[in-house]
Amino acid sequence: MSTCATVSRDHAEPLSATAATATTWLLLEQPGPWGAKALTSSHLDPAVGRALERATRDTGVRVALIRRPGRHADRRTPSVRRVYVAHTVPGRVWLRSALTADPERLLDLDFAALGRGDHHSFDVVLGGRPHTGDPLALVCTNGKRDRCCALLGRPLATELAASGVEGVWEVTHLGGHRFSPTLLVLPYGYAYGRAEAHAVKDVLHAVREGRVVVEGCRGRTAWERPAQAAELAVRAATGEDGADALTVVRTEPAVVGPEGFAPRWEVTVGHADGRRWRVSVAQGASLPPGPESCGASVLGTPGRMDVVALRELTAARLAG
Repeated sequence: MSTCATVSRDHAEPLSATAATATTWLLLEQPGPWGAKALTSSHLDPAVGRALERATRDTGVRVALIRRPGRHADRRTPSVRRVYVAHTVPGRVWLRSALTADPERLLDLDFAALGRGDHHSFDVVLGGRPHTGDPLALVCTNGKRDRCCALLGRPLATELAASGVEGVWEVTHLGGHRFSPTLLVLPYGYAYGRAEAHAVKDVLHAVREGRVVVEGCRGRTAWERPAQAAELAVRAATGEDGADALTVVRTEPAVVGPEGFAPRWEVTVGHADGRRWRVSVAQGASLPPGPESCGASVLGTPGRMDVVALRELTAARLAG
């Protein structure tokens, strides 16, 4: 039986605009086995996991568990754990780290402020400091969520770590199992799919230089999916690879016409030098039908974001 990742690859399902959405990522080290819903089915106290889920809802903060690549069937929980938090909105990007012996202390964080890009509570509560090491390369390996993440993600994480790549962690869930191996790179928050070790090394090299590799990119997690599609389209059209050169100025629903017409958006993408583009994005369906995950009981047609028009705005249009 084919896996969901194999079917997606065979169907050439587009990667663009499939990244999870989060302005801020909060990562807690938790070795040992992970269940499908890792925050409440791991060696982390499930009461703490449930409280984190409640506290971060609608704040823009996404919580995930991380562990070092390697054997982890029942590793003992360390007395002190690493915690990372990263804000991914262009112009306000940061990545900070801390150590904690008590994960329950994370519940004292101001999650709404973290979602807006204010790391004050992280620094005060956990003694957070700027992360000065290499970028973080987070590979989804949670086989309980989807077997493709284990079959494809774990070998990738192991290969990267064995080859000396710093900053590699396994992570519980990045969404889009069918694009395994999936990868999130922080601090900028660009997600990748169908990742291979040599390509990941190129991505990390670019991040160190403040650049973005567009090939294999699913989108920047700071944006909703229509905006992810628009930003990547502008990069493809202009060759712009500066990580913080582009920002999404506005996303507006377009007039969609008759009932049942595919949803559309008009997305304005701005450049740090003042240029702007208007990008029209329409929601389509990925065909032919395929499994959205290996555990899906029926075939589906996942929504996709198609760029149908892109134009640079003139000074007159900007003034209007």
